[in-house]
Amino acid sequence: MTDGPQSVVSVVLPAYDEEATIAETVELTLATLAEFLSAGDYEVMIAEDGCSDRTPEIASRLAAEDDRVRHFHSDERLGRGGALDHAFAAAEGDVLVYFDTDLATDLTHLEELVERVRSGDADVATGSRWHRNASVDRPARRGVPSRVYNGLVRLFLRSTLRDHQCGFKAVSRETFETLRTDVEDDHWFWDTELLVRAQRRGYRVVEFPVEWTPKGDSKVDLVRDVFGMGSQILRTWYQLSVAPRITRRRSAVAGVVFAVAALALMTVYIDPSAAFSALASAELAPVALAVVVYALSWPVRGTRYRDILASMGHRDTVPFLTAAVFVSQTGNLVFPARLGDGVRAYVMKIRRTVSYPTAFASLAAERLFDLLTLVGLAASVLVGLVVTGEGAAVAAALSGRVSGVEPTAVRTAVQVAASVGIVALLALAAIVVGSRTQSGYARRLVAQLSVDAYADRVAAAIERFAGDLQTVAGSPQTFARVGATSLVVWSLDVVTAALVLYAFPGVSLSLPLLFAVSFFAVSVGNLAKVLPLSPGGVGLYEAAFTAFVVLLTPAGAVPAAVAFAASVLDHAVKNAVTVVGGVASMLALNVSISAAVDESEPPASADPTED
Repeated sequence: MTDGPQSVVSVVLPAYDEEATIAETVELTLATLAEFLSAGDYEVMIAEDGCSDRTPEIASRLAAEDDRVRHFHSDERLGRGGALDHAFAAAEGDVLVYFDTDLATDLTHLEELVERVRSGDADVATGSRWHRNASVDRPARRGVPSRVYNGLVRLFLRSTLRDHQCGFKAVSRETFETLRTDVEDDHWFWDTELLVRAQRRGYRVVEFPVEWTPKGDSKVDLVRDVFGMGSQILRTWYQLSVAPRITRRRSAVAGVVFAVAALALMTVYIDPSAAFSALASAELAPVALAVVVYALSWPVRGTRYRDILASMGHRDTVPFLTAAVFVSQTGNLVFPARLGDGVRAYVMKIRRTVSYPTAFASLAAERLFDLLTLVGLAASVLVGLVVTGEGAAVAAALSGRVSGVEPTAVRTAVQVAASVGIVALLALAAIVVGSRTQSGYARRLVAQLSVDAYADRVAAAIERFAGDLQTVAGSPQTFARVGATSLVVWSLDVVTAALVLYAFPGVSLSLPLLFAVSFFAVSVGNLAKVLPLSPGGVGLYEAAFTAFVVLLTPAGAVPAAVAFAASVLDHAVKNAVTVVGGVASMLALNVSISAAVDESEPPASADPTED
């Protein structure tokens, strides 16, 4: 920790488009420092951060006129935290100070701020607007969001401070150098993270009351405050409280629990006795062959994902990408809202340094091709059924009039399937149109929600996501290649279902009818389970599958009970293969967050939207 008095004090003034006030602020700062420090014991640095006005010219003039002033220039926006970090690193002082250039905090407190650290009483000092002795004139529109934010920081990050964002702080050189590489944010969360990490490291962090008067008009900024600050609180909480508790052994145990939970969830919406009866009555040979056929579809999924990523400029091996797909799909069996997709994005980020926007764009492209293939398969079979005079059966299925099947479940499944199909077609149309324009819709939309510089980064991330997606769906060659592998993936899925259906005694359908029914049932069933109404789509898939098998086969050929049992067994076979592959992949990849970070540290990035 800090010992003994320190001599040189560096005051950093972060400045972005401050041409109207920077000269006066520097003058007042120098005058205040001169009241309690000797000449040569302090410097004032103007951390000018990619300004678009005359601030750089004014800062250069001030530095030329007074050797106590230094101008730290950046051509590009570093972000508030990035500018402070770079300026502190270049400063000469042993005590590093910064405060906002609008001088909302009264400079009569500057001596106390400096001396708290300079004397060795504290390693980090910060002014507090929420201290009981503080003098603050703060309207509700600024006070309420601040209290909520500080409350969340105390709750999630176990901070003891009342005010983390007061722009009036000092830190010892030693403390800053120790914590610098740990602090990841480079914008508004930077100083909060510095305070939290300093407390976690055992440094002496003190806050004291200040007199504070708001300057300018401030309001809640949706992008900065909700997306930016909220995500950084969660990131820091995960890094400090969750990741250290994840070990290799715990990851292995979690994988086993994961598998058991996934299998158990299949009994939530179905009668377990019906599932066991189905397994007992089915012939083992066709079921075993179905397992083999479905397992063969997974390397094809890995190949498809390789082609998608390659079109975005990222090349990788099929085995690794197959494992990544296995892990994410296993997660989707357990977690609602397809949260397993986020696991794959994380794996790609940590193990292959693929940015989150690109990782999620690749996932979106994969989902889009899945939906388009399913819609195409269903439409092809539907046309064939109508042409052959079976349109009435399809209409009955769409209305939910199926003997032995709960009508509400059927209608819900069919409605969801139809909605998802329409959305998929509209999404493809939007991507194709977007790939031929430079509209900048995302940037204009974000600008309507935020006036903060952080919005530019969010808009850039959205545009990168959309651009990556367009490179896949907008390229005829890539579209054809990925579309072909998607067709193979789902054809193998259909063959699996046909083999399972064929395994039940008494099901005697011609091969053309067997595969036609399987194509339609699998297509509509998978479209129905896209919406996260249940983990793994359990329930919706069975309802849609059962309805169409019963109505699209000759009367009595496949009773409702047998069709339902087949849907359960088909889903169980596919989920079992997924879980086994997922657990094996988790163990192979060692999907432990802390271990993954240690083994494959991603390159530093100035873009917080990638963290």
